[in-house]
Amino acid sequence: MVDSRATDDKTTIRRRRECLNCNRRYTTYERVETIPILVIKKNSSREYFNRNKIINGLMKACEKRPVSRDSIEKIADEIEKKLYNDMKTEVSSTYIGELIMNKLKEIDEVCYVRFASVYRQFKDINTFMEEIKNLMDRK
Repeated sequence: MVDSRATDDKTTIRRRRECLNCNRRYTTYERVETIPILVIKKNSSREYFNRNKIINGLMKACEKRPVSRDSIEKIADEIEKKLYNDMKTEVSSTYIGELIMNKLKEIDEVCYVRFASVYRQFKDINTFMEEIKNLMDRK
């Protein structure tokens, strides 16, 4: 091998090689192959994983809170990385929602409660208060 480096966008590795027999040089480009992930929704339908849905949900939960866009992007990156590293071709939306809530709980409890209220579809004020009580008991 003569040379190996990442391309400018960091998604591909360019390798320059030299044939030991004829001494000719050639270039190969290597890219990590990602397997598309299907998300199984609550109604049992399936759709392709969409990172933007995570970001949009986080943006709504973190609206008017001291959570930076970088923090939101980082959470989305971590969740996406975990999903791909799990090497599963299908995951439930429930699993993704729990991952998001666990991350939000670490950075901002108000954002966590906001997200949980929509995600868990609290039926009344009592279930909402139960969630807040559980959150306070963990401290």
